[in-house]
Amino acid sequence: MNCENHNPYQALTRIFHEPNRLAIMSALAAASEELRFTELKDQCDLTDGNLSRHLKTLEESEMIQIRKCFIDQKPRTTITITNSGRSSFLDYLGNLEEVLNKAANALAADKQKSATALNMQSV
Repeated sequence: MNCENHNPYQALTRIFHEPNRLAIMSALAAASEELRFTELKDQCDLTDGNLSRHLKTLEESEMIQIRKCFIDQKPRTTITITNSGRSSFLDYLGNLEEVLNKAANALAADKQKSATALNMQSV
């Protein structure tokens, strides 16, 4: 990530940089196994339709795999993160961390400057 042309802002992959998809990928990355549609829906606090739309986008980008089957004549949809999805999401998180650290450091420096200026005025 420290190469000369690395721009962490451009590296914030749009596929993950949507709050609901970020939540979905985070839940899947933290899961020890596949998650059922209903589990993922509850964890991310999404409606069926909203979750389905985001899952379709992630599946088309090959970040997740969706499996549909029947258990006791009831449909069951399970979702897993793919190996490439895990790798891409990890890269995204690293770039996001870098961007957030830059912002936090800039704000802290600005706060320090403001505090120093206030101290100078009160002297």
